[in-house]
Amino acid sequence: MPKLILLRHLESQWNKENRFTGWTDVPLSEEGIESAKEVAGKLAGFKIDKVYTSPLIRNKETVSLILGNLGKKDLPVVIDKALDERNYGKLQGLNKDEVKKQYGEEQVQLWRRSWNQAPPGGESLKDVYKRVIPFYRKYIERDLKKEKNVLVVASHNSLRALVKYIEKISDKDIAGFEMPTGTIKEYNL
Repeated sequence: MPKLILLRHLESQWNKENRFTGWTDVPLSEEGIESAKEVAGKLAGFKIDKVYTSPLIRNKETVSLILGNLGKKDLPVVIDKALDERNYGKLQGLNKDEVKKQYGEEQVQLWRRSWNQAPPGGESLKDVYKRVIPFYRKYIERDLKKEKNVLVVASHNSLRALVKYIEKISDKDIAGFEMPTGTIKEYNL
């Protein structure tokens, strides 16, 4: 039975600074780098055949650190923009608490977690789903059907889109799903 393992990237510098990151290419924080060994330890018992990630540096650094700690640097890694974080538009780079003061906590929560509300100039989770799920069906599902165990290292909203699809979570209930940095979610498919 093939396994799909989802891993949200380790803490980035802007996660640490409480800023909207989106498509901005921000490296991991020192704390994120230091947590790699512990997170890799949680994956040590898994047989991994292939890795998928996005071209964002925080995701690629996470893959490199995790595979290095596991002694599996020779695994095939597919890098594709379809797995990028959502585009936060005009909010990218801004402090989340300051944005809440400006627009109100309820509005910011809708932009961050709802299914179909996009931040100004950005993407909704529905938009992210429309690029992540076709990629998943075309490539990742194909590997799973070949009995390969797949690790997907990505950002919060691309993983939320995948979890919504896999678990058939409703448009309303997906708002309550969170996946902190460095979190692993496993599926036997």
